[in-house]
This record gives sequence, structure tokens and C-alpha cells, in this order.
Amino acid sequence: MRPAAVLTGLAGMAVVAGLLISAETRLRGGTGGEDMITAEAQATDTAAEIAPEAAGRSAPIPDADAEIIARAAQPAAPSPAPTESAPADPPRPSETPGGQTAAPAAKKPIELARPLAENAGLLSFGERRLQLAGIIPTPADRICGPAGRQWPCGMMAKTALRQLLRNRSLTCDLDMAEWKGTATAACRLGTQDLGTWLAENGWAEAEAGSPLDAVAEKAKQAQKGIYGGDPRRK
Repeated sequence: MRPAAVLTGLAGMAVVAGLLISAETRLRGGTGGEDMITAEAQATDTAAEIAPEAAGRSAPIPDADAEIIARAAQPAAPSPAPTESAPADPPRPSETPGGQTAAPAAKKPIELARPLAENAGLLSFGERRLQLAGIIPTPADRICGPAGRQWPCGMMAKTALRQLLRNRSLTCDLDMAEWKGTATAACRLGTQDLGTWLAENGWAEAEAGSPLDAVAEKAKQAQKGIYGGDPRRK
């Protein structure tokens, strides 16, 4: 909008305001004509003062400058407060819907075919190996007995386990049917636990703290297996 038009509008508003004031005074029974003449004179003087300013500023303002002036008159919008990103929560262990930590997957009985005894306590299934739980495997090259009466107890223990297995399938408690390297598990031939059988017959020692400690100790007291003499001389 141009300044001349603004000033002209203000002059007109002043005249109208003066007339309204005089009319209100007349209705209230005031001084009457004198007040009205005075109000009209004031409105006319105001219009006369504004008119020269409008005439002296009749030059048009470019639209670009008018837009700049209008933008400058507007109050600046407050800048939003900086937000701080909340720290990431540390990783949590997997939980069940009830909020309890999920337990690791339980082992399950898996049938394994054609086991090969590498020694009394270690079985092989191709490239995979499985150590019987609860015992210390007896190396196949172990020698037992006093000097002069030594005998290959490790080889005899291995032969005893092979004769028990006879390539029959076993049931072992494992996480999965396929694994790499050497796994440790309890295995059964039918209902006979292999670790218990080795400990009872003295063909393998029990691990420290194993439930088979008492069984292995009885075999030692009875001088069975590796704790006794060469069974070939009996």
C-alpha cells in the first residue's frame, strides 16, 4: 500500500471522528452549536495537516522496498529451544514377555550313529569329536603297573569301550546335531550311561567335583581297570 493513500485515509477518519463527537454532544444537550463548530474545525485542521504530507510523499514506493519494510515491521519468531538427544539405552539381555531374562536353550537328546572310540572317554564321528561328561579320558598310550609288571592300560581301556559300543548308535545330550571341533556331553547306550560305565569299571578317572567321584573311588578301592594289574595275566 502507498503512503499517500494511508495518509488520506487517516484524514478521512479524523473528520468522521470529529462529526461523531459533535453529534454525541448535541444529543446530550451540551453547548450545542459551538461545540460542533469547534469539533468540525479541529477535524478540518487535522485533515489539512495530513493532506500536505500526503502530497509531499506522493512518489510511489517500489514493491520490493515495500515488502522489505513490511517484513522488518513484523516481530521475529522466537527460535525453538535446542533439544538434546537422549542417551541410547545400554543393550539388555533378551527378556521374556514377563520381564525375566530368557534362559539358554536346553540340551536335547540326539541320536548319533557309528561312534568310534579314540580312547576311553573320547569318541569321534568323522571330523567331530565328543568327550564324555564327568570323566577324564584315559590316553590310549597310558602305561600302568609297577616296574617289571607294567601293562598298556590305556589301550586295554580303549578296547573295553569299543567292545561295549560295537558301532551301535548312541543318544547324547547336545545343543545341536552338528557341531565343530570337540563337544562335551553325556551319552547313553540304551539306558547305560557311558561315563558311569567307565568310572565303575575303573577305565577312566572322574573329574574333580563330578558326580562320578564316588563311583570312581569304589573302583579304585576294588583295584579295577587302570587301578589294578594286567587283566591278561588273570
